[in-house]
Amino acid sequence: MALTFSVQAECGVTRARAGLMTLPHYDVKTPVFMPVGTQGTMKGLLPEQLEDLDCEIILGNTYHLGNRPGTDVLKKVGGLHKFMAWNRALLTDSGGFQMVSLLKLAEITEEGVKFKSPYDGSEIMLTPEKSIEIQNCIGADIIMQLDDVVQTTFQDNDRIKEATERTSRWLDRCLKAHSRPLEQSIFPIVQGLLNSELRRQSAEEHMRKNVNGFAIGGLSGGEAKDDFWPMVSLGTEVLDTRRPRYLMGVGVAVDLVVCVALGVDMFDCVYPTRTARFGCALVKKGQLNLKQKQYETDLTPIDKDCSCSTCKTYTRAYIHCIVSVETVACHLISVHNIAFQMHLMRTMRENIINGTFVQFVKNFMSEVFPNYNYPTWIINSLKSVGINLCENYCSF
Repeated sequence: MALTFSVQAECGVTRARAGLMTLPHYDVKTPVFMPVGTQGTMKGLLPEQLEDLDCEIILGNTYHLGNRPGTDVLKKVGGLHKFMAWNRALLTDSGGFQMVSLLKLAEITEEGVKFKSPYDGSEIMLTPEKSIEIQNCIGADIIMQLDDVVQTTFQDNDRIKEATERTSRWLDRCLKAHSRPLEQSIFPIVQGLLNSELRRQSAEEHMRKNVNGFAIGGLSGGEAKDDFWPMVSLGTEVLDTRRPRYLMGVGVAVDLVVCVALGVDMFDCVYPTRTARFGCALVKKGQLNLKQKQYETDLTPIDKDCSCSTCKTYTRAYIHCIVSVETVACHLISVHNIAFQMHLMRTMRENIINGTFVQFVKNFMSEVFPNYNYPTWIINSLKSVGINLCENYCSF
């Protein structure tokens, strides 16, 4: 089979679970964060460095890879794994997100999405069939259906309904076009934006398909957190617990902890490497902007408890000195930021297995918010799955 998934441990209070996802190229332990290598490369990192950081699965972008290097090159070399010298698991998105990010260049119809290439201005028609054809050439272990993506803050209910229903129709076309079902798993994408009725309808319809996992899409696009978490919770409530559930585009540590508690297994985001390019390093309390003058004479590592090569070798002062001048600074911070994400996911997994996940969440949140000034959305989302953060400070 292209994918098997087993739940190895469950939190006795929340929906959090630790699982093992067996894929053709690698066994992936969940919950898992997937760094984004848009065009077959992680900005600032080599594939062997990702392996050293114990990264088990990364993400590539169908739209960009289909443009460059293109399917002819990918076919000749035998897929993206060989092209980028990556021996572990891969997931590719469908290209659908470019409907939002390149909206000025796109025209959406029932047939598909017509793009004007940002590379040479030529017109490209991305249909569900074409998206799957490109992903079959790329050869990723998990591939995504083409979905009709609408900006999360969009207010036109008719357009949201149209996009949700079209996504389901496009799923049928993707499944029919899929030529490598024994090697690659298509994940349907639950849509509906912030409309709970449409989201439930989308999830229930997708569950009737013969698929190995599901994605929760159309979130983390600028909506309020009070609107975000109920849609995540609805997804994990409705979607089959025997199959992995992937929340697209989420990567901030607090969000990861909350959404694991809500029952999500997989995440991806450009956040760790993108924020590194701005000189920002991830730490438990958020991030350090190493461009700031306060780090000019700071001879401590980014994080004294981190075992990554950056923290074992370099100081905040050194990185501050080169952060706006040398590209190696982006590399050093990216190594640390990916290490931070991998450590966070491993720690959550260990606590789920050990039966200490609830206490981990409480400790984590009290470190991020030492004055117990928890945002309302965090209090409410965790309370919905049995974690009462107010116990930490109600007695004061």
